[in-house]
Amino acid sequence: MFKIVLFEPEIPPNTGNIMRLCSNIGAELHLIKPLGFDLDDKKLRRAGLDYNEWINVKQHENYEDFLAVVKPERVFACSTHGSKRYCDVNFKSGDVFLMGPETRGLPKALMASLPEENVITLPMMPNNRSLNLSNATAIIVYEAWRQNNFFGAK
Repeated sequence: MFKIVLFEPEIPPNTGNIMRLCSNIGAELHLIKPLGFDLDDKKLRRAGLDYNEWINVKQHENYEDFLAVVKPERVFACSTHGSKRYCDVNFKSGDVFLMGPETRGLPKALMASLPEENVITLPMMPNNRSLNLSNATAIIVYEAWRQNNFFGAK
């Protein structure tokens, strides 16, 4: 269905929460190295993960490796600097959601490599920095899944 890509994630509990999200909606999770933690980190495990959450987790040495292996049709970078609201996009199966590191976001060069309309954002009140990575991911991906009639859900 969907692919969530965490570019150089830094905070283990965020990644653990997103792993559980992926398991619950049938999405793949792709982790772009370097990771700010080991995958056996206690804080990652504290998210209550079991075997199911690990099934669709893949690691890549870098973003170019991810592109070469997965060959995605559409990539949506999620950023506070996006020009298009996430709810104004018609998502389809196979879409990729690219999330940046918690402390610095996605590199400008990477975002510039995508069409402007593929850099999406969540509306927020003025003078706020950002939402938590796992919360932002859940909001965007659940909207995409809703648009696809919650494909595969019971």
